[in-house]
Amino acid sequence: MSRKSSNPLALAVLSCLFERPMHPYEMATTLRERHKDDSIKLNYGSLYAVVEGLQRRRLIVATETMRQGNRPERTVYRLTDAGRIELIDWLSQLLCEPAKEFTQFEAGLSLLPVLPPEDVVKLLEERCKRLEIEVAQAASLRGLLEPKLPRLFLVEAEYRWALKEAELRFVRALVADIASGRLEGLEFWRKFHAGLTSGEPIEPPSPLPLPEE
Repeated sequence: MSRKSSNPLALAVLSCLFERPMHPYEMATTLRERHKDDSIKLNYGSLYAVVEGLQRRRLIVATETMRQGNRPERTVYRLTDAGRIELIDWLSQLLCEPAKEFTQFEAGLSLLPVLPPEDVVKLLEERCKRLEIEVAQAASLRGLLEPKLPRLFLVEAEYRWALKEAELRFVRALVADIASGRLEGLEFWRKFHAGLTSGEPIEPPSPLPLPEE
């Protein structure tokens, strides 16, 4: 199912208005107080653009304009029936349909042979050290939060922590396979870089097509 908007911030705005009418500043404050900005990229300028886009699509409507003291006027928005349907359909799709995520690390892995194996080992070992710190920090944070918050409000953090732990296991195993010589294709990889140094580069083998995901 394709959507006119795929920006998770738009989904977050709809979810805020699902609770009650709000103005954009209150939306941003609510999302930050609940640490949703750890999972959804949030900045004030883009929030206003998202709100305007949702209003154009009639998923939200302005209900009133309010002013407090010397502060600028703030427009309060509410969810329309169409917005409620969009919110439920969109969230349901995100939860049930796996989507291809183009991460920066995967992009780097796809171009791994550009660097010599020895350099890659050093770089991945450095990544392991940084991941170990992040995993340790996550474990400490988890120990602080779990006694205080119901699990319902920690599931996105649990997912983020699980991804870090899985990545650390994967990188450690990859480093071990390269360093020990177990990685298939390692001989070609070394010959390829030796050829670049000698001025006699060799052509990489044609990859077999992968099955469609």
